[in-house]
Parts: sequence; structure tokens; C-alpha cells
Amino acid sequence: MAEGLVARVKRLVSGGVNQLVDSIENVAPDTVMEEAIREVDRAVDQVREELAGVLANKHLANTRLGETTTRHEELQEQIALAVKEGRDDLAEAAIARQLDLEVQIPVLESAVSDAGREEKELEGYIDALQARKREMETELSNFRAAMRQSATDGAAAGAAARKDSAEGKTRKAEEAFDRVMKTASGLPGGVATDKASATKLAELEELARKNRVSERLAALKASARDG
Repeated sequence: MAEGLVARVKRLVSGGVNQLVDSIENVAPDTVMEEAIREVDRAVDQVREELAGVLANKHLANTRLGETTTRHEELQEQIALAVKEGRDDLAEAAIARQLDLEVQIPVLESAVSDAGREEKELEGYIDALQARKREMETELSNFRAAMRQSATDGAAAGAAARKDSAEGKTRKAEEAFDRVMKTASGLPGGVATDKASATKLAELEELARKNRVSERLAALKASARDG
């Protein structure tokens, strides 16, 4: 059975790249990490496709609700006119039509509400997946830094004299990997840059938190004045 969208999102958001690498043997770690990040991208695309369908249904339901409500109001005016003119037969026909519309309106309102709820839920999934991707990219950068540090330590112990050794080849492969990742994603691969990005993200998060506090305080003050 194919994995459901919600289960896939939860697995990707809760899982870790390092744990994934540890669970797979005989596979290059960088390859596994790259594939894990690509899977997150594919999941984001899948959620966005689902979101597009929900938005389309919401639009249709909203349109139908507007048309039904407008028609109900028009009938109300026509009923008043029919009563004024003494045409009870016309008034009865219009009232019967109104009753048909009145049973449809709650269903349409529910459809709009459900679509709105699902829209928010899917948007939350996208935010969570994108946040998880950023974490995975950081984990990947940390992993590469650790590998480079390990190679450097080995070189200091005497391996530097053996440029064609296995460690030297590993280091060269990792450097090539860095270049490929930077070219493919446009993301910086160095540890120093990761730290700089993390600092900026932390500053941005703190700024957003202060903004939320200010907004809530303003809302409370406005409520108190109105009360």
C-alpha cells in the first residue's frame, strides 16, 4: 500500500538524516543524505499539488454559496412583490424554491469551512517540511565538516605523506561533493557559512516572536477599550 501523504510528511519531519545513514549499510553517506533531502522536496511538491486541489474546491464552493445566497435574497424580494399583488400562487412557488436553497446553504458553508481548514493544514505541512529540509541541510554540512576534520586529524598523524592513500581520495571526493551540492542547490556548504546563517535565522526568529507579542498586546488593549 502506498504511503499516505500525512504519514509521509510525519516520517520526514520526525526522521533524521544521521539516523537514516546509520540504518543503511554499504551506501555512501553523502548519497543517502542527498536522497533524503530530495525526498523532502518531492513531498513538498506533493503537498502543493494537494493544496492546489483544495483551493480549487474551496473556490467552487465559495462561488456556489454566493450564487445560492444571492438567489435566495432575490426570491425574498419577489415573494414580497407577489404578496403585495395578491399572487399567492407565485409567492408559494418562490417560497418552495427558497426552501430548496436553504437546505443547500449549510452544506456549501460546511464545504467552504472544511476546505479552509484543510488549506491551513496543508500549508502547515509545507512549512514543516521546509523547516525540516533546512535542518537536514545543516546536518549534512555538519557531517561533511566532521569528515573533513577526521581527514585532517589523520593527515596530522602522518597520513599527509601518503597523498594517494584512501584518506586522500576520500577528502577529494568530499570536496567534489561540496562543489556539486553548492552548484545544485545554491546553498553554501562551508561550516562557517552555516553558522552565519544559523545566527541570522535565530535573529529573525526572535524578531518574529517580538512582533507576535506586540500584536497580541495591541489586540488585548483594543479589546479592553472596546469593552
